[in-house]
Amino acid sequence: MTSLAQKLSDIVGAAFEAENLPVDLGAVRVSDRPDLAQFQCNGAMAAAKIAKCAPRQVAEAVCKRLEGHEALEKVEIAGPGFINIDLKDRFINSYLADFSRSKTLGVDPAGAGQTIVLDYGGPNIAKAMHVGHLRSSIIGDSVRRICGFAGYETLGDVHMGDWGTPMGQLISQLALDHPQWPYFDKDFTGDYPTQSPVSMDDLAELYPKASAACKEDEARADLARAATRDLQEGRRGYRALWQHFVDVSITGMKVNFDALNVHFDLWKGEASVHDFIAPMVEDLKNKGLAVENDGAVVVPVAQESDSKEYPPLILYKRDGAVMYGTTDLATIVERMQLHHPAKILYIVDQRQSLHFEQVFRAARLSNIAPEDQVDLTHAGFGTMNGTDGKPFKTRAGGVMKLEDLIAMGIEKANARLDEAHLATDIEPSERAEIAHKVAIAAIKFADLQNNRVADYVFDLDRLTAFEGKTGPYLLYQAVRIKSLLRKAADKGLMPSETLDLRDEDRPLGLLLAEFPDHFALALKNYTPHVLCDYAYKLAQTFSSFYGNCHILSEEDAVLRGSRLKLCEMTARQLETILDLLGIQIPERM
Repeated sequence: MTSLAQKLSDIVGAAFEAENLPVDLGAVRVSDRPDLAQFQCNGAMAAAKIAKCAPRQVAEAVCKRLEGHEALEKVEIAGPGFINIDLKDRFINSYLADFSRSKTLGVDPAGAGQTIVLDYGGPNIAKAMHVGHLRSSIIGDSVRRICGFAGYETLGDVHMGDWGTPMGQLISQLALDHPQWPYFDKDFTGDYPTQSPVSMDDLAELYPKASAACKEDEARADLARAATRDLQEGRRGYRALWQHFVDVSITGMKVNFDALNVHFDLWKGEASVHDFIAPMVEDLKNKGLAVENDGAVVVPVAQESDSKEYPPLILYKRDGAVMYGTTDLATIVERMQLHHPAKILYIVDQRQSLHFEQVFRAARLSNIAPEDQVDLTHAGFGTMNGTDGKPFKTRAGGVMKLEDLIAMGIEKANARLDEAHLATDIEPSERAEIAHKVAIAAIKFADLQNNRVADYVFDLDRLTAFEGKTGPYLLYQAVRIKSLLRKAADKGLMPSETLDLRDEDRPLGLLLAEFPDHFALALKNYTPHVLCDYAYKLAQTFSSFYGNCHILSEEDAVLRGSRLKLCEMTARQLETILDLLGIQIPERM
């Protein structure tokens, strides 16, 4: 469905075209000065050079062609040639009535028939999840939801770190600590235990110990490298032990991801593509793309047009071990073969931009990912900092576990509910669910409201407030509207199918019509903050509407039904946007 701004762009563009000027100069957008006009077109400024006359003359010619159009209430020229436009109420009313019946809130299915694979999350096996995993997880999940709403078949892949040297360090440490275990007996032919001999807590303690030992002792590091090689070559006991690591780690991950309302379709890691690596490297060698360099096997990716240095992508180190670039390239091979995606999107720290540029160039050079078949995009993000401006840590200075952050959020949410005298007469179990939703709304909205490339300051005290630009504020507004609609239904008062906007209603009605444009921008740039900004503005505008208008007490039945319709449309939009952000709304507070 075409947005109001796009409908106007078509109308004004036709007027520019009739003056032998490019149709795209008729682009119309929401006015920066709503006190002067609802919409504006600045195309006359750019058209002046083409038309070889003053911008105002172009604007006058365009406005003359727009005179008497059935949709336009006012067309005026401001300043040197800006065109200000107001729509007729009946046109707005008719548009909003159609808009309210759209199952997708006016969003066209731009991705229909296409698959997009989204790579986000990226936790490591055998390590507790921490706040460093937060941004990738919640930005990636929101972008997945946005793409799905646009009609794409989405595949979210957690892409765990599960196959490198840390695995060898853990296995070799356990071999030293428990040499009697059957996993370390090369002659063992029986079945290995189904129950893991180590828990997630065990692994969290074991990994730092093993890592430190390898840094201090080269002989110890050799044991870890040998264990890594044996694991990757398929040593049976090591594979069984490694699978235990994976299973207990995923169980812990799912607790955190479920708490955050973050979901994945694929629970894969680097190990998933191990069997793709050897044939991929052999193919690259045969094509002359992979070459030996000081004992390593690399793919040179530098181009003559480069303004900075691009090191080669290392496939095998001198000791034969694979690198992240190797597994990432092999993962593209797997994804192309299994899923045939139109897009592969990586939501990963922007400090990894060089790495992904190397991988993407190798994928293009080798035709693993032909440019005319698939888009490869790294949607990077900045860091989450504490109020001191440094990366967010615990009070003791360590990296905060994700589960601890969530627990802190719930504690703050309960305190805020008490302060606001909300959820006071609700059963403890429901109260706990409300507090959890408020906490997650605070945490997620605090992150998602920032342009993903920007660093931001995380202040849990401020972000759990029920006022200002916060997740809890949006929840409160959504719950309030739903409560109002329930009260109306209890009184037998229902929203009308048509609208009858008045001066007090018009700003909310026009803002509701903007959703398709904001959504399109969020989809184009993979930027959930665009929807956060719009949702906050929508909540504020509804609050003004609610404060200035009679709704349930309105005696005019037509006007009351129209205003209830605006309430219903606002509730639906807020619910939709919050769902796209991965935020759940309580039924009441």
